Amino acid sequence: MKLLKVSSKSKPNSVAGAIAGIIREENKVQIQTIGAGALNQSIKAVAIARGYIAPTGQELVCIPFFKDIEVNGEIKTAIVLNVEVK
Repeated sequence: MKLLKVSSKSKPNSVAGAIAGIIREENKVQIQTIGAGALNQSIKAVAIARGYIAPTGQELVCIPFFKDIEVNGEIKTAIVLNVEVK
């Protein structure tokens, strides 16, 4: 499964395009975020991507979970969104 890392500075339209492209190829993608701003941009992107995918008759579902990851030698808790076709 492909992993997209989204930050608070990511542009939702760009991330949505990436999500839609990966969904069209693989039917699922993971989005990794750290922090409220990054999660906000990710949720916007999923909503926009849903609009890109809906005309094909497919519906997206988003399943969030927590994951501890190492960033620069420090353990941080990320929120990961599994986005897949229903």
